[in-house]
Amino acid sequence: MSETATLSSKFQISIPKAIRTAQHWEAGLTFAFIPKGTGVLLVPVPKREALKGLARGAASSDYRDRADRF
Repeated sequence: MSETATLSSKFQISIPKAIRTAQHWEAGLTFAFIPKGTGVLLVPVPKREALKGLARGAASSDYRDRADRF
């Protein structure tokens, strides 16, 4: 899928409908811009509720902290 958009004089870009539909993006979604070489990676920021239980089952021992670094 190759879509293009033009940066407006107000520095805004409209995300093409084909991209929004394929990614299931809705109005009001927050994005993070991550610089990658000469481009930018656009990543949706998950809502707090979506992160609930993400680390379930993770070991709370045998981890490294700042004191373990050399």
